[in-house]
Amino acid sequence: MKKYNVAVVGANGAVGEEILTVLQEIDFPLNKLVPLASARSLGKSVEFNGKSIAIKELTNDIFRDEEIDIALFSAGGSVSAEFAPDAVKAGAVVIDNTSHFRMDKNVPLVVPEVNPEDIAKWKETGVIANPNCSTIQMVQTLKPLDDAYNLKRVDVSTYQATSGAGKTAMEELVSQMQDFFAFKLSESEHKAFNQQIALNVIPQIDVFTENGYTKEEMKMVNETTKIMHKDIALSATCVRVPTLRGHGEALTLTFESEVQADEARELLAKAPNLVILDKPEEALYPMPSTCVEMNETFVGRIRNDNYSKNMLHLFIVADNLRVGAATNAVRIAQKWVEMEGEK
Repeated sequence: MKKYNVAVVGANGAVGEEILTVLQEIDFPLNKLVPLASARSLGKSVEFNGKSIAIKELTNDIFRDEEIDIALFSAGGSVSAEFAPDAVKAGAVVIDNTSHFRMDKNVPLVVPEVNPEDIAKWKETGVIANPNCSTIQMVQTLKPLDDAYNLKRVDVSTYQATSGAGKTAMEELVSQMQDFFAFKLSESEHKAFNQQIALNVIPQIDVFTENGYTKEEMKMVNETTKIMHKDIALSATCVRVPTLRGHGEALTLTFESEVQADEARELLAKAPNLVILDKPEEALYPMPSTCVEMNETFVGRIRNDNYSKNMLHLFIVADNLRVGAATNAVRIAQKWVEMEGEK
């Protein structure tokens, strides 16, 4: 089997670290790993398969110099905008975790369990985009139900962990909780969020747009349409909650056909990378603590609507740093390798 030179841009960030872990877990066909970050990280290293590998500076020429085949970007949209073209020019396929390329009509936006065939379009730009974390776990769940019942509308409320806003946001939650127990919460600073996050929920993720929805909410709308190749009416309310990892989502789904919860549960149980946790009588249902460092999306609270026979309600959780970012990116890389090997 051919082995590949892989660069991880933002290797010492929250998602970059998870990408390295997932690459190790799945035994990716790796010839050489090149961890990249800004000049501020020079002198630092990452641990990979029991070895310490020095972080190299991200430059315009590094992809050519290191003969990179696959470049996994997770260092912010401005970094991707500047350096992804250099990686493509050097002959690498770029798998980008930021929002920069997602809605480019020429760039495939991929969740391998939903639209793997779109990966074949990568040569148009050299880039494959990774969707938003909240979108990925949702469309994984929507796909088998849409195939069976023809999905018409989605109403979703999210419960998104602080890690979705990066390491500093996680640290802010921890710091505020420490201040709470020291009876100093009123003095605690908040910089990562515009409100106190400890012992609170914030019904705003990203900035508001003219239609009253936030950019995060509109990402779920627009990305779902692009990934599923279908205009689905979707309304989202995205909420930041005081957890560290694991996004939850309460979904209300409306179908063209009548739907039965038991049948839907069986369909979801057969779908790739979904795990059913749905025994409420035993207090068994998905929670953020369920999914930490896991590569699956957990589904539960599956139930029919009390009034409409074509509506279904359910609750899902997934590790936003894994399923919502690193794992999906690596799965795209795996599928790309598989497709390239078939040529």
